[in-house]
Amino acid sequence: MLEWSGVLIHCFLLKHLEQDDVAPEARGAETAMNDNMQSLKKISVPSANGHGNCEVMVGTSGYSYLEWIDSGFYPPETKSSEMLGLYGGCFPIVELNYTWYQMARGDALSRMADAAPPHLLFSAKLTRTITHERVEDWREQVKLYRHGITSLKKRLLSILVQLPPDFDRTINNRCFLAELLDRLHGLPVAVEFRHRSWAVDAVFSELERREVSLVTVDEPDLPGLFPTLDVVTNPALFYVRFHGRNIQGWRSGNMQKKFDYDYNEGELQQWYEQYLSSMAHRSDRGIIFFNNHVRSQAPRNARLLSSLIAENGERLVA
Repeated sequence: MLEWSGVLIHCFLLKHLEQDDVAPEARGAETAMNDNMQSLKKISVPSANGHGNCEVMVGTSGYSYLEWIDSGFYPPETKSSEMLGLYGGCFPIVELNYTWYQMARGDALSRMADAAPPHLLFSAKLTRTITHERVEDWREQVKLYRHGITSLKKRLLSILVQLPPDFDRTINNRCFLAELLDRLHGLPVAVEFRHRSWAVDAVFSELERREVSLVTVDEPDLPGLFPTLDVVTNPALFYVRFHGRNIQGWRSGNMQKKFDYDYNEGELQQWYEQYLSSMAHRSDRGIIFFNNHVRSQAPRNARLLSSLIAENGERLVA
């Protein structure tokens, strides 16, 4: 039993999905939807860093998945334009996939933020043209990204810099990353490494000096992949991503197979005890995202982890 006291829960439930508001004969699929969505959203645990409690928020990587309708997370016939509002009834934060595929545009992000529930916060991926394609004008791309992402204002908790699996710790790559972080200075940034060569103390020290969060990843235990660590380089924010542990699908080249994994309670309980408790006690805030989106596994697992955190707390306030 972890000695965490003062666990705080805030539930943002959709009013039209609450059991008391739905006639018995009309529940059906809506009841199943409600069962998936009701969970704690923010957890506050004592921090050992002298700054009070560490607020932990759990969500998913992306929210706009048509397959989440078929698998019961969203009600039947949900429109894409309605998904963010429904998602926000379940979780306090979301990791935006949109900014990975397209350049962040201020007008689009402003409309999205205005339409989202007011409590919903965001992490935004850095555009792939900068990190993966490394286009010639990537420096100009960073300027465009900075300009567009400011539309999220105080609702932006972090920018996620994802680095490709073949991005190893060479001199050229180290120089590129250093310049990229320089050009993102002043914004909240988290870096996700995929290559194991970056798992060295010198890297952690440099991220700490820059107040950049190291992303803790849960993924298959395969040669060359960055290991799961409880290293906190920025006490203001720890950042966790659950990708799933599908060893066969990971390098299949098929995104559905790669992220097709359903964490069981034992796996999440072990992760909670081995990593999350230590990270939370050294941080002011933490955000956790599930990226195993296939068949609504991500929101289901996010809900399960949230419940486990609450159950291990000594005091629960709904």
